[in-house]
Parts: sequence; structure tokens; C-alpha cells
Amino acid sequence: MSAAGQAPALAGLLDAVSGERMAATVSTLASTPFAGRRVGSAGGAAARAWLAQHLADLGATVTLAPFPVRFVPEVYTAPTVEWHGGTTTRRLTFGRDVAVHLASADQPLIQRGALAVAGVGDPTGRWLVVPAGMTLFDAYGHAHGAAGLLFGRGVDADGWHYTMLAGPNPGPLPILTLDTTTHAALHTAAGAGAGWLAGNTPIRRLDVPATNLHGGWRADGGAEVLLTAHYDGVGDHPGLRQPAAADNGSGVAVVLEAARVLAGSVRLSVALLDAEEAGALGSAHHAAQLRQAGAASLVINVDGAGHLHRAAAVEAGGPAHALLAALDQAGRHTALPLVAGPVASDNRRYAAAGLAAVGIGAGMAGYHSPADTADRVERETLTAVARLVVATAWLAAADPATLQSLIGDKR
Repeated sequence: MSAAGQAPALAGLLDAVSGERMAATVSTLASTPFAGRRVGSAGGAAARAWLAQHLADLGATVTLAPFPVRFVPEVYTAPTVEWHGGTTTRRLTFGRDVAVHLASADQPLIQRGALAVAGVGDPTGRWLVVPAGMTLFDAYGHAHGAAGLLFGRGVDADGWHYTMLAGPNPGPLPILTLDTTTHAALHTAAGAGAGWLAGNTPIRRLDVPATNLHGGWRADGGAEVLLTAHYDGVGDHPGLRQPAAADNGSGVAVVLEAARVLAGSVRLSVALLDAEEAGALGSAHHAAQLRQAGAASLVINVDGAGHLHRAAAVEAGGPAHALLAALDQAGRHTALPLVAGPVASDNRRYAAAGLAAVGIGAGMAGYHSPADTADRVERETLTAVARLVVATAWLAAADPATLQSLIGDKR
């Protein structure tokens, strides 16, 4: 059937998309009992159980696929950091003024030392303020016997440090990151030979279990469409809620809503992925399984549906020409502008495994921080992205023939 012939059936599917239902899903996933959904955490397990029941209620056959993840960083106690600049002592606020660097050694005890500039004078027993532009490797070269390192780092528009789980391995020293204003003040004090800092870096690395969640529906004919989104977040910090609403509660909500609408209409499966924040390990695990099985699924990954900046970002990989053409056609049909741009998420793992994959993103500011709250996720954006996914899946499954796509066309 041509795309034009499919239009009445497709219109019915698109009309069934509910922004209200997706907003409720985001609110649930961002709620306190799920504690930010970090891989291997009790909150992540609770979210997975809730999602498994949700898929079962949609009529899916649900399976779990466990895999291990090593060296997941966890700040297990809020660090205590204060500094003296010569006249006053200031306590730094965790998450705003100060955070623990991923390369930091675990140091639960508060270490006090004079301030100094890395590369200037004797570092022994001192907290070294690392000048802007100096790399971690170079800082280590100046830090023999130092109490620790202090790096400057920008904060987001809401004033929060950005939390990450994937990054460098721990090194030999405690390392703190400071917002740029605080870092500049400490750099000035250190350059004047004044001031001290006392702080600790309570961060450990854990080997944890992770689990992907798969749902499938029986249907005949057409290409198989695989809808994916990661359900994990970076997790709460001690004393700091990090709800992970847009990243990626919103993507999960879109996939669940699209599956609800499409189930029984196309050959469909869903993968809700763990450990994306730890290096897209869930999709790597699943993509390897699909490659070994010789699967030819068409993968549509959603990472972020919180706020549209005039257009949704799209990244294609693997043999995705036909899928990209369907996406382009779907964007035109649903009146959602698309722009070729980086979607650095699970779609890349599937593409690297040789599957046709597209990533769709409409992220919002404040992700990986306490600012990523459910009230900031736009219902209109959820609806627009879900309609795009539904239309893309419908067109790709019903008519897999290669079509010309104008996404990124310079003409």
C-alpha cells in the first residue's frame, strides 16, 4: 500500500496519541521511589519492575536480559568542603559550588591544606588550584605529595554541576570540581599565597547488575520495528534529587505510548535499556545479541522529548536510508521539522552492529542535575515526538522500499 493509501489508517493512530498519558509516565519515573534510576540501584530496579508491568498491561511478552556493569561511580556521602581566603571562611554547597571529579580517589576523611597553584612552588600537603587549560595529565605531573586537585567547571543555567557516570578511571589524588566563579576566587587566593581548603571526596566504584527490558507483540508481515529508549538515569546524590525526567523518562514515555498505539498494527518490539549513562552498555549488549541472531530490525531510539527547539534532532547510522526516508516522510506528515544533528545515545550502538538505526532527540536544559524535573517536560513536545515515532514506524514497517530523504539536503 502506498503512503497516500495508508493515510486514513495512520491518521487514526496519530489521533490516539495521548500527551496526558505520557506526562503521567514521566512523573512516575521521576518520582522519589525511583531515586534517579541509576544502574544497579534499588531505584533502577523499582523502575524496571514498574515498566515490566506496564509492558505486560499493553499485551507484550516481557523478558529480562541481565548483564554486568563494572566500576560505576557513586558519591556515597555529600562531600564537606570549606575554604578560607584570608579574611572569611566559606562552606561550599555540594552540587552547586562543588562536586567530586570522576577521576578522584576515594577519600572519606577531610583533608586540610594550604592553597597553591598547580605548577608553582612545592605541592606537598597543598590543595592545588589547576589553572584553566591545564589537563588532568599535566596537573598530575605537578602534584606529587599534594592534598588534592581543584578544577574549574561550568554549571548549567540553573546553577547545578552536571553529573556523569562514564568517564576517566580514578587516579591517585582527591579531586574536586568548583564552579568557575569559586575556582577563580581560589586561584586568586592561591596566587597571593593565602588561604586554605578542607575537603573530602567520598566516591566509590561499584560492580553492579544491569538489566535490559524487552517487550514483543505478535504480528505478521512487514519489517520489524524496534523502539528503544534508556530508562536509567545518573541517580540521586546524597541530599540531592536528580529526577531524570527528560533524560530519559520522556523518551521512555514516548516509546511506551508509541507501542500502545502501534501494537497489533506492525511487527513491533521494544527495548528499554539500562546503563546508557554508564557508556551505552545496555544497547551494546542488546545489539550484540541481535547481530548474533542475524536480526534485521529497524531501530528507532528516543533520547529526550522534553523541549523542542523548533525541530527534533535526528541522527542516522547503519544501512538506514529507507528508515531515514520514512522518518523524513513522517516528519512532513506530522508537521514536525527535523534537523540532522548529533544524537549521542543508544542508536549508535545499534548502528555499529550493522542495523538500520535512527536516534531522535528533543532534550531540554538541566539534564543530569536536580533541574531535570517532570514539570519542565513539555506535553506538546511529548506528543509531537510520539506522533513522529508512530508515523515513522508505521511507514517503515508497511513500505520498506528505499525512498529519497531530504533531511540535510543542501538544495
